[in-house]
Amino acid sequence: MPTSSEIRARAWASLSGNWTTAVLHFLLYYVIIFVLGLFSLIPVVGWLLIILVTGALSYGLYNFYLSFSRNRIPETEELFSGFQRFVPTFVLYILIAIFTFLWSLLLIIPGIIAMLRYSQAYYILRDNPQIGGLEALNRSKAMMAGHKGRLFVLVLTFFGWYLLGIITLGIGFLWIVPYFYTALGHFHTDLSNRFASLPLPPNPYTGINA
Repeated sequence: MPTSSEIRARAWASLSGNWTTAVLHFLLYYVIIFVLGLFSLIPVVGWLLIILVTGALSYGLYNFYLSFSRNRIPETEELFSGFQRFVPTFVLYILIAIFTFLWSLLLIIPGIIAMLRYSQAYYILRDNPQIGGLEALNRSKAMMAGHKGRLFVLVLTFFGWYLLGIITLGIGFLWIVPYFYTALGHFHTDLSNRFASLPLPPNPYTGINA
């Protein structure tokens, strides 16, 4: 299996020659998030708006940079593709928020494990348009079995990069965040390829693959 450094190298190679597209689209996403933050100042209505659109925006962000990991330059509308699947992305966001919160009540570590367990759900939802949010969540749990530590280490390797972003007063994040999400895309691409190649578990009643 590829190491974290190998995944980061793949992400860097995917963004080579495409940094302008990657950075400008993250800037656009950041502006949208900033504007939504202003709406949060409006009691009730503002927070309701944020809850309604966060799932769709998260879906778009994850999958925009997933395209780079698959050797394809995404179009701007892909950043907003979650709104075309508003209901399943909203349901998925709510489920992840609820389950992660409940696990976090047991202390920080269970909450982190839950986040890692559900980390592939938006990608799975993109690749399987026929399923809903709950099914995407369940498939993510299955896919991440035995791989949560790998993803955790990958995330930790970006710690220095995020410190650099802070030192540059946030300007560096325009490059760091696309790099990070493209690396996550490569992690998922590698993981999904391995998961798809695994045989189905034997049927306990017939003894053969179902």
